[in-house]
Amino acid sequence: MKGPVFPLLLVIFISGCAVGPNYKKPAINTPTVYRGLTPDEAGKTDAKSLADEKWWDVFQDDQLKELIKTALQQNYDVRRAASRVLQAQALLGITRADQFPTVSGEAAALNLRNSRQGIFPAIDTNTNRVGLAFDWELDFWGKFRRATESARASLLATEWAQREIITELIANLTGAYFQLRALDLQLDISRRTLASRQDSLRLTNLLAQGGATSMLDVRQAEQLVFTAASEVPLLEQQIEQEENFISILLGNNPAPVSRGKQLTEQYHPPTVPAGLPSSLLERRPDIHQAEQQLIAFNAQIGVARAAYFPQISLTASSGYQSSALTNLFTSPAGFWSFGSTLAQPIFTGGRLRSNVRFAEARQQESLLFYQQTVQGAFRDVSDSLIAYRKTQEFREQQKLLVDSVQDATRLSHLRYTGGATSYLEVLTNDTNYFAAQLGLVQAQLNELLSLVQLYKGLGGGWQQ
Repeated sequence: MKGPVFPLLLVIFISGCAVGPNYKKPAINTPTVYRGLTPDEAGKTDAKSLADEKWWDVFQDDQLKELIKTALQQNYDVRRAASRVLQAQALLGITRADQFPTVSGEAAALNLRNSRQGIFPAIDTNTNRVGLAFDWELDFWGKFRRATESARASLLATEWAQREIITELIANLTGAYFQLRALDLQLDISRRTLASRQDSLRLTNLLAQGGATSMLDVRQAEQLVFTAASEVPLLEQQIEQEENFISILLGNNPAPVSRGKQLTEQYHPPTVPAGLPSSLLERRPDIHQAEQQLIAFNAQIGVARAAYFPQISLTASSGYQSSALTNLFTSPAGFWSFGSTLAQPIFTGGRLRSNVRFAEARQQESLLFYQQTVQGAFRDVSDSLIAYRKTQEFREQQKLLVDSVQDATRLSHLRYTGGATSYLEVLTNDTNYFAAQLGLVQAQLNELLSLVQLYKGLGGGWQQ
């Protein structure tokens, strides 16, 4: 029975125990429903969420899809995140290697000649040596296992950070694309308005030359022209700058950007399924990242506490040593050694205690950050749900305003042509119509942007 018992005792001795707290998932106060849902939506218990859909199903503009695909391949932030994952993988390998023994080989050949000393002749000495060295610090207190646990959690945190960057990239690129299409539409409205006002100004000039109206009407017509004309270069500037921003997101130098559907043709559902709040914890990359960071710092407490206990190391070496190379691998030339060391900290000036306190404080901060991240995620979803519903309502009212002001502008032109009113009425209504049109475009844009933020807030976008 002695044969099997000794290896078993050796394994138990080597494995030892792991000091420090084991990780326990923190309790989270999860709301039953998201704030921002209508009473009808809140009454539903459907677990389906918009975030469960892939980004190419949510955003159905083919040109936008191509831009996103390009950005995922070329964006520098995404590529840097991938490099950080490789770094974390390498650090895990470095840390995990401490759990295993190191074995090294050596080979040496030394020829030494001592000079003649008095009556003693010169001596030639030859030494040839080949051997192996073994060194192993036993992880009896779990210091290396806790360090590996921390490094593994750091790797997972880095991977979730990479997914968060992908989510941010898709949201930023989609938002910038919608912003670009809104600027395109506003520029088109401005140019059409400018052309219409220039025609009106020519007509007013003819009327003034014929004595049918005054120069005041001409000046007021010029104000309308100059107002529309001033919008054109400003919008053109914003369009080119937005194209530059999109180009950088694509990993390209500033260049023009291809367009797809018009802003008014972009798909957006009237209602969006939000899913269950509890599922948000499983979808949001930033929540996963924060939790893995908490796991890493929790494991570091074990590393710090293990420093209180003795360090036990095993060392061994064996090989051959001979003055004659031909006799190097013979039995008489063999040598070996085996030993162990135990080092126990006795006085460190409070360093070990402070190191434990530091690790515990970092774990506590990480716990608070995790809880804060969860609360922030619930707020993001709530804000986005409210924004999406209210921007829809605002856009509907803005459309009614545009229709009303458009008809008022038509009537004011008819009244002015018939001599029933001054050009001031035309000026007022035309100005209001132009502003209402631009406001409607902004309302349509805000509705789409709130959809993008809702999709991101629910944790969608990183699934590939």
